[in-house]
Amino acid sequence: MREITYREAVAEAMSEEMRRDERVFLIGEEVAEYNGAYKASKGMLEEFGARRVIDTPIAELGFTGIAVGAAMNGLRPIVEYMTWNFAVLASDQIINHAAKMLQMSGGQYTVPIVFRGPNGPAGQLAATHSQSYEAMYSAIPGLKVVTPFTPYEAKGLLKSAIRDNDPVLIMESEKMYGDKGMIPDGEFLVPIGKANVRQKGSDVTIVSFGKILKTVHAAADVLAKEDIDVEIIDLITIRPLDLDTIIESVKKTNRLVIVEESFPVSSVSSEVAYRVQRNAFDYLDAPIVRICQSDTPYAFATTLIEEATPQIKEIVEAVKTVTYIKS
Repeated sequence: MREITYREAVAEAMSEEMRRDERVFLIGEEVAEYNGAYKASKGMLEEFGARRVIDTPIAELGFTGIAVGAAMNGLRPIVEYMTWNFAVLASDQIINHAAKMLQMSGGQYTVPIVFRGPNGPAGQLAATHSQSYEAMYSAIPGLKVVTPFTPYEAKGLLKSAIRDNDPVLIMESEKMYGDKGMIPDGEFLVPIGKANVRQKGSDVTIVSFGKILKTVHAAADVLAKEDIDVEIIDLITIRPLDLDTIIESVKKTNRLVIVEESFPVSSVSSEVAYRVQRNAFDYLDAPIVRICQSDTPYAFATTLIEEATPQIKEIVEAVKTVTYIKS
């Protein structure tokens, strides 16, 4: 085992897969000469050259379309966005072409492509640079959506995504690129479609994903001091959703709190809550509680950011509500 950063895990995954398969290439803004906006492609231009590590203009729709066409013709592109907020411009290619081509061509064309970049709030970046897009893209048949939390998953999931024959969207966070974690020394993959029980508990299940898990773990530590035993499930993959792992946990704890950084309407937590009540209603001893970002555009002021995003105190109060413990 060895310790590396999240960005190093991403770079290792891409480099290893490019060495393994000459069809794999990286394309995006500043991925080559600048080593990536967040230095997640450091050293790759020197190793693989400008034909396989390709700098693009600031034209997300254009270079995404090029990559989708390349995937249809047998290559395996990795498309990096500076932020998923910018990829809104490319959503036509992702949603109307990459996601649908297998079905529209009657199985004649696969689109083995990876779209990746930072997602969600990351400090004082204001409304147009702070949105979370997991729910939007996970609503589209034909797309797979994953949210690696640790360097181990960042590397293993990216390698799995590159080898997948379907379009895979990887939602990272610029606030996690410097996070450190342990990974195995040799080759490893992390399967797409499998959630992870990050902490076992018996009193309440918290389902979450992405960097907000840091806040969830901090809340669980507070609750542990009050003898409330929290089980934490990291979805990791938003689509396809690992419902079995969630249901098994709810059968044990009989209570569910869902925490995410996205807006509450038509959210990932909405879908999880529906599926749990549909498939495990008889096991619930309390209503399901969702904690999301406030239903407003994201703010710039730090005081408003704190009010708008899930906080430790809010998660603690939600858990006490479903366990019928008064503060």
